[in-house]
Amino acid sequence: MAELNGLELAPEVAAALPGWSDILTYLQDARRPFVVDVLRAADAAGRPAVQPRCGVGGHEEMLALLRELEPAGPDILSVTIDAHTRLRKFDTARELMLDSPADLNGYPLVSHGWRRGRELGEAVHVPLEVRHGSPDGRDLFAVSIAAGITSFEGGGIGYNLPYSKNVPLSRSLRAWQQVDALCGALAASGLIIDRELFGTLTAVLVPPSVSLAMTMLEGIAAVREGVRCLSVSYPQGGEPHQDIAALRAVRTLSRRYLGTAVEVYPVLHEFMGVFPATPEFAGLLILHGGLTARLGGATKVINKTVQEAYGIPDAGANANGLRIAALGASQLLDFVRVDEDRVAEEQHWIEREVAEIIEPVLATGALFDSIDAAFRAGRLDIPFSASVHARSQVIPRRDRTGAVRYGDSGGLPFSGAVLRRQADLLREPEGTRPRTRIEAATADIHYFPDLENAFRSGCSPYRSQP
Repeated sequence: MAELNGLELAPEVAAALPGWSDILTYLQDARRPFVVDVLRAADAAGRPAVQPRCGVGGHEEMLALLRELEPAGPDILSVTIDAHTRLRKFDTARELMLDSPADLNGYPLVSHGWRRGRELGEAVHVPLEVRHGSPDGRDLFAVSIAAGITSFEGGGIGYNLPYSKNVPLSRSLRAWQQVDALCGALAASGLIIDRELFGTLTAVLVPPSVSLAMTMLEGIAAVREGVRCLSVSYPQGGEPHQDIAALRAVRTLSRRYLGTAVEVYPVLHEFMGVFPATPEFAGLLILHGGLTARLGGATKVINKTVQEAYGIPDAGANANGLRIAALGASQLLDFVRVDEDRVAEEQHWIEREVAEIIEPVLATGALFDSIDAAFRAGRLDIPFSASVHARSQVIPRRDRTGAVRYGDSGGLPFSGAVLRRQADLLREPEGTRPRTRIEAATADIHYFPDLENAFRSGCSPYRSQP
């Protein structure tokens, strides 16, 4: 089996790690389920597993956070990593960890080290996943595996273009190739590491076919390296028929492009855009996300909290968000029905759009070179990217139902039929005041707060008028 040095680690990180046999023994003797075990059980039961985001800088504080969240009933818990570690600024992360850990926006796992990572896992009864946002997660992955953590989020596109300004795609893709290759080697020995792909991307008005196209490309790369468990994430846009269709499309597209030798689990990230400010409306949106996940056949849902409009939530709000999302995903709302014909139509077009985006890439040259060339030419693209390596010429818009469409598809290689449908869906009724692109984008981004304000201003249709 390959060893950790196949990751080409930073020397100081490699020197601090335990031996490979120690890592294997710890993984094999784990007294908790692997994340893949939880996903299999959730999929078989038809009830999405629920997982919060959580990560703080101090070790004792992180232990306390995990212990405080566990009674709320998460199926998986997160170790969300700080921004310095994501960018491999380990010295800065270590200085802050020692001097002012509260200033870190996540847990610096590389700086704390694998022994403390094992303490986190042993403090709770559910498995952990590392969530970060690093274009090059090799060092962090090595420490995570040594800590016994069995799920690792990220990929060469989704953890580069939304987070980094100038990391070449060729570099991030090949860094993640090494991570996937080690997961493949572990899988060959019966140790299945869940690799979650971050289809959420920039989290703001991401058209479903852009999200799924990127995760399919990352998934193909991972499967080629031997990965055997993939969680494919999709960001909730807010229009239920479109979101349900996108989640169902994950399974169809995976069978088509990833084959049947890999386990694939759809994951819904609850709405990550501008959140409602009132606890009541925010709670309703969290419940809505849980219900959407269940109706879409998601295996897991990442919950939000009623404090999202104000910053990083406290533990109590996160625990409450877990419970609300779990209620939405439970059988209590099984009486809710959606227009299945409308969902099927959406799914058909989402799958067609994904095919039109990625099949030209798959038809030309080596995969990584083709991805790189397609982004340079704009044939692959994502909206609102911070990176100079994406053109960000895709301009998303909401249609009158709230579904996310292409106001401008940039250089994406869509057929005439796809472009005509998108234009038709966005056509305003005759007599509507024309809006500038900025006005339209602002309104679309503030979709839920605007709905909230409209409801609050007219919440009682029976009240007397002043």
